[in-house]
Amino acid sequence: MAILTPFPTVEKCPSTDREKATVVTDMDGTLLRGRSSFPYFALFAFEVGGILRLLFLLLASPLAGLLYYFVSESAGIQVLIFVTFAGMRICDIESVARAVLPKFYSSDVHPETWRVFSSCGRRFVLTANPRIMVEAFLKDFLGADIVLGTEMATFKGRATGFVRSPGVLVGKNKADALKKTFGETKPEIGLGDRLTDIPFMELCKEGYMVAPKPEVRAVTSDKLPKPIIFHDGRLVCKPTPFMALLIILWIPIGFLLACLRIAAGSLLPMPLVYYAFRALGVRVIVKGIPPPPVKKATGNSGVLFICSHRTLLDPIFLSTALGRPIPAVTYSVSRLSEIISPIKTIRLSRDRATDAAMIKSLLKEGDLAICPEGTTCREPFLLRFSALFAELTDQLVPVAMVNRMSMFHGTTARGWKGMDPFYFFMNPSPAYEVNFLNRLPLELTCSSGKTSHEVANYIQRVIAATLSYECTSFTRKDKYRALAGNDGNVVEKPLLKPNKVMGC
Repeated sequence: MAILTPFPTVEKCPSTDREKATVVTDMDGTLLRGRSSFPYFALFAFEVGGILRLLFLLLASPLAGLLYYFVSESAGIQVLIFVTFAGMRICDIESVARAVLPKFYSSDVHPETWRVFSSCGRRFVLTANPRIMVEAFLKDFLGADIVLGTEMATFKGRATGFVRSPGVLVGKNKADALKKTFGETKPEIGLGDRLTDIPFMELCKEGYMVAPKPEVRAVTSDKLPKPIIFHDGRLVCKPTPFMALLIILWIPIGFLLACLRIAAGSLLPMPLVYYAFRALGVRVIVKGIPPPPVKKATGNSGVLFICSHRTLLDPIFLSTALGRPIPAVTYSVSRLSEIISPIKTIRLSRDRATDAAMIKSLLKEGDLAICPEGTTCREPFLLRFSALFAELTDQLVPVAMVNRMSMFHGTTARGWKGMDPFYFFMNPSPAYEVNFLNRLPLELTCSSGKTSHEVANYIQRVIAATLSYECTSFTRKDKYRALAGNDGNVVEKPLLKPNKVMGC
């Protein structure tokens, strides 16, 4: 239903010659297509508080809706804030806001609002959402200069669930915040989507309404200032109330199913794992012609499989596709993952000479798998390949790995990595595609005069072309600095020597 206001729609707002103009926009329903902020509160609830916090939020959402529509917007939003954030550590809230939400927000940007917003030289956002929740995305990915939002009360580094004065930023509070920021100066453009946005829009020289149009398509990622290369969080889909209910109902079933799938992969002989996975709903798609196993009697070096890295399960699905266990060298894997692994996993020490000697020794025993990116990437990008592997053998077979998940991500930068296999196998019908590419010709290897970096970059380009991915120069450190605020190195007392073979 159309809102009767004195303002024209945003489609009538010119966006040319606005480089010196200032725009002030609301967020939900204006800068974003979706008018409900529930999915984003649900992301915080699940990622920080787990399934029980998500359940409490879902149970409280009818009360929040009644208050929002029949009492006041402020009361409804305060219920969501309290149920979601009460007791959470501020550092956890900031971490989720930085690492998880940008992926979901960026897929919901309103095209007409973005056309106007991006054309202006100074960009301000006024929102009823907690500022800490949205500021990282708006500034880092949309280029907002200032974000004015609801301020949450804190105590000893934790959110109390209450809001600080003057309360939730709706209606008159938005107008007051705008006056406090700009004084007597009037911004050129004000954008809103509901009646409670009119007070701040009246303080702007021009005001435009964003009409609710569910059918409008979001801005594509290539038109935003910055692509989302790294993101974290366990949920694949935006947790709308219906999806949140499905997640809550599915997790107990999915966990039991994951345990069954993991047991089948760990306990059955590798030639049978492919068929067991298929019977349990895990699809394994094999493309290309894999090389035959090397016979030790010939004295030849084993094949080194160079895999793109999607999850820590890449070597296991490589072994499943080959029908035989292939040991894998890895930079980082949890103790639990080592225990339940059906293949041998060898920890790299990060000392170049030590690792090179260990890999050479393992190749004398047979085939070996390595993921030279050193960490996973969820988006269609390949991170920089470490070049060490190219110096150690000429028997190189690139393998392009792709996986598909409908409910949960099987990787994390912030959480406990020991749960990664469980979350992957908790998906109703996960899939892995293993594409064996041609063995690298001898003339393209180091023995023919190529440098290790040339070989590594060539294999990266070949795999990227196969997957229609984009090559980048980002590294493991870049990922963990973006998502977790560290270099991704966990300092711990080793239980075994770095070159000790692990597995079961």
